[in-house]
Amino acid sequence: MVESPVTWIMLPAFNEEVALKSLLPKIHQVFNDQGRRYRIVVVNDGSTDNSQAILDQLAQSIHLDVVTHCINRGLGETERDGFEYIAARCSPMDSIVRLDCDDTHEPSYIFCLLDKLDEGFDVVIASRFQEGGGQVGVNAYRATISYLANLFMKVLFNIPQIREYSCGYRAYRAKAIQSAVLVFGNGFIQLKGLGFTSTLETIVKLKLLGCSFAEVPFVLRYDKKTSVSKMISSVTTLGYFTMAILYHWPWGGWRYFYGNLAETYQKNPEYAVNAYRPGMLKRSSVCRIGGG
Repeated sequence: MVESPVTWIMLPAFNEEVALKSLLPKIHQVFNDQGRRYRIVVVNDGSTDNSQAILDQLAQSIHLDVVTHCINRGLGETERDGFEYIAARCSPMDSIVRLDCDDTHEPSYIFCLLDKLDEGFDVVIASRFQEGGGQVGVNAYRATISYLANLFMKVLFNIPQIREYSCGYRAYRAKAIQSAVLVFGNGFIQLKGLGFTSTLETIVKLKLLGCSFAEVPFVLRYDKKTSVSKMISSVTTLGYFTMAILYHWPWGGWRYFYGNLAETYQKNPEYAVNAYRPGMLKRSSVCRIGGG
């Protein structure tokens, strides 16, 4: 008997002791209610509170793996390590859902994302900007900044069908993430030290790979956030501008260096992965920045 696919839940965590106790049991419950297989992977990014002890306790009753950073390395390295950990263990038929660990992303949306993946898309994003979406607990200033930032990203990177670029609540086809890790190597997330830039870079790299995208409406519950925000706006803004330069740079920038990748991958994924993987194709200087 062939086992059903597994949904891997990837959670970056830094000092989220309160949210972990609430979020992980909710994820466990929604999957049990649906009778679907899951595995949670928490990347504990050097937490200095009681997160590790809570994770050790929860691992006794739910399907949970913990990847630990001894020191805080930031969201970019945390997401990279989480994706690489799962890509090495999952089946191409599995799915990967990444959501925030601060309890602002309700697990009930997971199956809306997965249903959309089942329609044939490679990446599905939980969007505040689709009809029926929105956000609660976000002041007008922050909401305006978020809207303008997403408009900026739309103009510069223009992923078809996508309006939400900064929300990390997403579902990915596991094969797409496995392919991206092989093709881009350590450069899947190049700008690892520039705040929350990795959330954008992930989908930009998957666009270069030729992935298909869709959105589902989602309500961000910022009013449920129990920890302080880890985002440093100035660093993340610098990251967005840096990525725009790397993407559009006419002498070996991402857009030009990987210009034929999407078409090649859509025709023959295995050939594309082997042709573009590190060691097979010499990277341009721009594509090597940050360890790519």
